[in-house]
Amino acid sequence: MGKFGVRERNLEGQMVVDFAKRMDMAVVNTYFQKREEHSVTYKSGGRSTQVDYILCRRGNLKEISDCKVVVGESVARQHRMVVCRMTLMVCKKKRSKIKIEKKTKWWKLKKEECCEEFKQKLRQALGGQVVLPDDWETTAEVIRVTGRKVLGVSSGRRKEDKET
Repeated sequence: MGKFGVRERNLEGQMVVDFAKRMDMAVVNTYFQKREEHSVTYKSGGRSTQVDYILCRRGNLKEISDCKVVVGESVARQHRMVVCRMTLMVCKKKRSKIKIEKKTKWWKLKKEECCEEFKQKLRQALGGQVVLPDDWETTAEVIRVTGRKVLGVSSGRRKEDKET
């Protein structure tokens, strides 16, 4: 909470401040000294108060250069629009080093010659048996190994995003 808030605080205002403190946030409106007309967000019946706020993470407060109420522009009958000027640093996210997983090129089975070669090598690997072994794990591993040998594996790298 900055030192330039409007007058006293009621229960709802205190709840906003408590929430901001718990979440390590700042009530941006209160960090910039403004004339009363540029800080009052609600006017009705001769009463004026600050009921609309902009919250931001306390660490991002240095990016905000101004916050004020736009006089003359009313969003609702008695409310005024709150705006803030900020400078955002847009950085490209760094990818963390993840274990690169090479993938079997199963899509090559769509080609007739690759499919026939795969079938032949798989029969040889399974010992020419017509009936498959009872152990599914063993059978699956034989299929995977044969697929890697016959069809090949991808490099595992992702294609880089191209900016056009």
